[in-house]
Amino acid sequence: SDLYPIHVQQGRSGMGSVLAASSPNPPGAGGGTQGGPGLVTVPPGFTMPPVVPGTPGQPGTESDGSLLNPGTFEECHRKCKEVFPIQMEGVRLVVNKGLSNHFQVSHTITLSTLGDSGYRFGATYVGSKQTGPAESFPVMVGDMDNTGSLNAQIIHQMTTHVRSKVAMQTQQHKFVNWQCDAEYRGDDFTAAVTLGNPDVLVGSGILVAHYLQSLSPALALGGELVYHRRPGEEGTVTSLVGRYTGSNYVATLTVGGAGAHASYYHKANDQLQVGVEFESSTRMQETSVSFGYQVDLPKANLQFKGSLDSNWVVGATLEKKLQPLPLSLALGAFLNHRKNKFQCGFGVTIG
Repeated sequence: SDLYPIHVQQGRSGMGSVLAASSPNPPGAGGGTQGGPGLVTVPPGFTMPPVVPGTPGQPGTESDGSLLNPGTFEECHRKCKEVFPIQMEGVRLVVNKGLSNHFQVSHTITLSTLGDSGYRFGATYVGSKQTGPAESFPVMVGDMDNTGSLNAQIIHQMTTHVRSKVAMQTQQHKFVNWQCDAEYRGDDFTAAVTLGNPDVLVGSGILVAHYLQSLSPALALGGELVYHRRPGEEGTVTSLVGRYTGSNYVATLTVGGAGAHASYYHKANDQLQVGVEFESSTRMQETSVSFGYQVDLPKANLQFKGSLDSNWVVGATLEKKLQPLPLSLALGAFLNHRKNKFQCGFGVTIG
């Protein structure tokens, strides 16, 4: 959706992005939309260059049955997560402006009764190095709020198979987090290494290694190794993932020391998509099951998402594009029956 910020994804069971698991939420990110976990928030209205199925080094399948790149470890559950509504609260106004073919800016104003209200300025630059039909590098994305807190990331395709990323976060002029990623995409596998918040003097930091291998056009298996160290504490967590992709469904299972995460995505038709998630955390001693669905009405330029989980939290969002005007409206509401807590939000995107 063009209305909501896009986050670096990770599993809610604790497996995923290094800095997302070790850092607070980005400042101001909860003002109007409470998005999923992640370090860097891409300015609302901007998306990263899309993945084109069937291109070298990209996930996809071929009719002759040959193996192609399975994508990344962190994207294994993404297809299911995309059908769930993003929690909204308060009022959000986003104005997007394209200054050229390579440079875009955004202005975001949020008014909230629960989180921080304020203003954010975002900028996105896409370079001229063409690596695919819809991919160009380098990509530089960042935004800054009215307190001076900054979220930024730089992504660059070094070679045909090697991609690198640097992400950083500050809070009121002080560095909070930073990480460096290196990713190698082979013809039928993806390997990645992430280094987060390294401090040689103190002897602390986090190291994450990912590997995902295609065993058949439908089946992919992989693993994750997370090593963290700081004064007086050192530990390692491993996880294994398996993903099976059918003609209209994706089933994924992740198990490890942090817990278990299973998801199932099914595309019933061009209008209806559904997803089911099971998550169990050994650290939090919690288990939850969630059901989500997405209904698309292209002729009406309308999209509806709804969800229900085992904690009796019901949520829904409705997005309407007022074409031919460059204007989108969104409504969202979430109700926690156990805590008797209700919150709603309204958003407007121009451009």
